[in-house]
Amino acid sequence: MDNQSRKISLQLKSSGVPSKSDLKPFLPSTHRKRKGAYALIECFEEIPCDPCFSACPFKAVKEFENLNDIPVIDFDKCTGCGLCVPECPGLAIFLINENRKDGKATITIPYEFLPLPEKDELVWALNRKGEIEGEAKVVEVKTYPKKSNTTVVTLLIPKEQILTTRHFRRKDQHE
Repeated sequence: MDNQSRKISLQLKSSGVPSKSDLKPFLPSTHRKRKGAYALIECFEEIPCDPCFSACPFKAVKEFENLNDIPVIDFDKCTGCGLCVPECPGLAIFLINENRKDGKATITIPYEFLPLPEKDELVWALNRKGEIEGEAKVVEVKTYPKKSNTTVVTLLIPKEQILTTRHFRRKDQHE
């Protein structure tokens, strides 16, 4: 898929919040989703940035023709390792695994706040506007100190929230 097929909608330009149709060109095929975790890059701005390209040891992020290009993932090469997630300075890469039999999915998100949540902690899943989507469970917390020092947190969420949950708030934080 090239950048020409990834036009930004008027809604996205005005609100900064992508619709499901805005996200569709960034998603893998149903066949690929069944194989397990995959990276989803929600980078909609043409800015000079390419850490996602150099972070991927499998060359799944296609080489940029121009440094301002919007990243494109080759899902045939993406293993779902998640090494790209903490490397994005725009916090625009998520690792999604919707290949579960229990109606749940996991989403791994970059998280740059303290204190860090703990495994098995119940948190509020938030959408892009900061609104509560529902409860989520922290299944993993991992920091990459030798690289970006960004922590990634993996949440267990209802499968229908994979395109809307993009952050979380700890339940002990003020409403």
